[in-house]
Amino acid sequence: MTSELTAVRRRDGVAVIDMVGDVNASAEGALDAAWAQATEGHPDAVVLNFEDAGYINSTGIALIVGMMAKARAHAIPIRAYGLTPHYREIFEITRLADFLAINPDEDSAVHGAERSST
Repeated sequence: MTSELTAVRRRDGVAVIDMVGDVNASAEGALDAAWAQATEGHPDAVVLNFEDAGYINSTGIALIVGMMAKARAHAIPIRAYGLTPHYREIFEITRLADFLAINPDEDSAVHGAERSST
């Protein structure tokens, strides 16, 4: 993931980080920059959009955990959507889903709808 492939959007007081490509060690700089941009002005929440993300390896999971730790330290809710069934299962097995609301779509993630059961 390069910085050109990571975008930050604002929607209804929420920062949405669009991730495109593989989430691995080479994504660290882009994710750090996106996090810094997303959290400027203390948004109501940060939403991670995985719709266009590719492969997520263990280093990528660690980077996501790092963002979750920063969010918790600054009392910023963090949510996600667009995970494939495979990665959703990984988030459930690793218990990331206990600390990161997984939503079925962008609207529910932005508006803080309850975590989907599907």
